[in-house]
Amino acid sequence: MAEQQHYEFAAVDAKDIVAQHQRGWEGFTQFLTYGIAVVVILLLALLLFVA
Repeated sequence: MAEQQHYEFAAVDAKDIVAQHQRGWEGFTQFLTYGIAVVVILLLALLLFVA
């Protein structure tokens, strides 16, 4: 017969969830900032060397 599985659930605090989402948002905005900077540098390089 199949064995029973026992699960342990940890208490989750709202502050932990907010902190995790805030870290994710900060990482996303930092990635976006660097990505935009790279695109601008590439466009300026194209303007200088191709045109």
